[in-house]
Amino acid sequence: MVAFDEMRPAESGLRQPYTAYENWLNQQDPARLREKAADAERVFRRTGITFNVYGQSEAAERLIPFDIVPRIISGSEWRRLTQGIEQRVQALNAFLDDIYHRQEILRAGRIPKELIADNEAFLPEMIGVRPPAGVYTHIIGVDIVRTAEDEFFVLEDNARTPSGVSYMLENRETMMQLFPELFQKVKVLPVENYPQLLRQSLSAVKPSRVSGAPTVAVLTPGIYNSAYFEHAFLADQMGVELVEGQDLRVVDGHVAMRTTQGYKAIDVLYRRVDDAFLDPLTFNPESALGVPGIMDVYRAGNITIANAPGTGIADDKAIYSYMPEIVEFYTGRRAILGNIPTWRCGEVDSLKYVLEHLDELVVKEVHGSGGYGMLVGPAASKKEREAFAAKLKAKPANYIAQPTLSLSTCPILTQKGLAPRHVDLRPFVLVSDRVRIVPGGLTRVALKEGSLVVNSSQGGGTKDTWVLDD
Repeated sequence: MVAFDEMRPAESGLRQPYTAYENWLNQQDPARLREKAADAERVFRRTGITFNVYGQSEAAERLIPFDIVPRIISGSEWRRLTQGIEQRVQALNAFLDDIYHRQEILRAGRIPKELIADNEAFLPEMIGVRPPAGVYTHIIGVDIVRTAEDEFFVLEDNARTPSGVSYMLENRETMMQLFPELFQKVKVLPVENYPQLLRQSLSAVKPSRVSGAPTVAVLTPGIYNSAYFEHAFLADQMGVELVEGQDLRVVDGHVAMRTTQGYKAIDVLYRRVDDAFLDPLTFNPESALGVPGIMDVYRAGNITIANAPGTGIADDKAIYSYMPEIVEFYTGRRAILGNIPTWRCGEVDSLKYVLEHLDELVVKEVHGSGGYGMLVGPAASKKEREAFAAKLKAKPANYIAQPTLSLSTCPILTQKGLAPRHVDLRPFVLVSDRVRIVPGGLTRVALKEGSLVVNSSQGGGTKDTWVLDD
């Protein structure tokens, strides 16, 4: 199957959103473009835009590859996408509120009860707890793939601690430094106000007891975390403190951070620490990353934690397979953005089908992320498929399977000129008093020819995403 190319579809030539860019590109010296690509790499290296790779003995810290050819989306395409994204995130928050309270969707039989009760991401400690302003997942990354001119699908929801927004912002800043004249020719909607929108959004869900401007902080696991650059970047851009667990303690019923003037209460904590490590008194007692007693403060309504503990269940890929039912149950309307067909391997008939068609499917762990723990059947060897089949048979409920999609392509700059590579898109959504979606997101690109794996940890790169002001 020939992939849909977003710049030059085989059947129609150049697509309209790329017209102004193509006119500019035709006037450029290829050698100058290659120099600019090298300049971009130097900018990223100087800025320290890296990510950590776990479990590998060679360079654990890597520069994220960046491609200077933008991915361009028309304003009308973006408006259709945002309608579907907004509907989806509202349904996700309603779902989280329901499963930690009345569980009406379970009583209605729309989702199997065991999918929640037996799920390690479901936190019984959150039952009956309603976060400030009733918002559970404040920052969401919705991964979207395209298969044709008008066909967009959600690949997965990242409702726990989505990462990558710093790359979106740095990609845009780098492109504006390298090609200022291009932004005079092509009217692109801005993304650089995301940190301000993030702070506004977090401030809007402050605890009800806070009358003035809330004190906001970002909680990081520390410098060895794969996304530490992003934690520090966002704290700096928002003008708030970046803190670690050792900087915090519970004082007079509030979470407070150590300052040169003593301990100061925090009202809103944007945490980038996983649930299990958030409070050693409630979850993992060996954790040194969190704050002892923070869950008691949270249950008392004296701090907002974004995203709320327990939101990881909305990341679960088995739950993902029920998202059309979830959207319809809570919004009363069919999902605007469709799901990719999904086989739940915990079901006997589905497991049988997946094992028989392993060479055609993509198989993923239900709690997996970053491209780890997955099998791309068509690209795997017979030995790899046989080994994966054994894992499937041992723990079938740990996996889901999906067809191998023909993801759309966008051109990247190679030594021989432009060449198509597969892409996906992660728009970043802020939920508080209203839904805010910055126009664009992070486009991840599979730099290897023919590869469908776009994750940076698996050899993928990124590119700037332009939404046209039309």
